[in-house]
Amino acid sequence: MARILLAEDEETLRSMLVRAFAPEHSVTAAGDGAEALDIINASKGEFDLLLTDIRMPLMDGIALALAVARDYPEITILLMTGFADQRERASGLDALVHDVITKPFSLAQIRDAVGGALAARQ
Repeated sequence: MARILLAEDEETLRSMLVRAFAPEHSVTAAGDGAEALDIINASKGEFDLLLTDIRMPLMDGIALALAVARDYPEITILLMTGFADQRERASGLDALVHDVITKPFSLAQIRDAVGGALAARQ
């Protein structure tokens, strides 16, 4: 059972993703990057995967990914975005993030992406 931290500001999508992964994995959800970073720090980085949206209030997913990669390099990072300009911003992070998933995605697509990111850890 993998430990996944999900950072997504859109409540409907966040709830759907928690329900999608909770049967197989331990999922903790945060509504923005700052909350997610607080959760990671409080747990001392005890997560296998960070699944984060790029565009969020307070702290965006790129700033979150940079902080997590610096402090907890063992956590695999998977970014999500529905905006082409945000995907471009993430293109320079290839060494730090496993992949960038484009929204909208199907449940099968996000499951495959998460499965691939977790498999890459081993």
